[in-house]
Amino acid sequence: MRIEQRLDELGLVLPAPAKLPPGIELSFSWVRVRGNRAFVSGHGALTQDGSPGGPFGKVPTEVSFEEAQASARDTALSVLGSLKRAVGDLDRVTAWLMVHGMVNAEPGYGQTTNVINGFSDLILDLYGEEAGQHARTAIGVAALPLNLSVVIAAEVEIQQ
Repeated sequence: MRIEQRLDELGLVLPAPAKLPPGIELSFSWVRVRGNRAFVSGHGALTQDGSPGGPFGKVPTEVSFEEAQASARDTALSVLGSLKRAVGDLDRVTAWLMVHGMVNAEPGYGQTTNVINGFSDLILDLYGEEAGQHARTAIGVAALPLNLSVVIAAEVEIQQ
């Protein structure tokens, strides 16, 4: 329970499972465990009750850089919540392998890497360099589901 202790120390709370808006249906799993890997579907920031947390809109015209970076950090909490429900204990994550970050960005926006650092910095803080260091993409896209500003997917190694 080391990771959850660290979350408590930081005053961070994992959100409840995602509550989908009316008319949205999922035909996939939030986390797919296969062997010693867990594949995490794209997540956005959630409020504590599991509702979409925003901010919503394009970076940087409708959502500031700072708001988008905070959303990336909050998205890490959403991902961790799903991982905990899938594998039972966040300490079972032995390595963060790949993180795919997407930013709902205006054409030509060049700060996507720094936005997604909000996610990566929290993972590194929680898991340390050995387990937390990961490969990553951080791209700007024309649109994201629910008009979220940030969506992040990941692949992790887990202890069986």
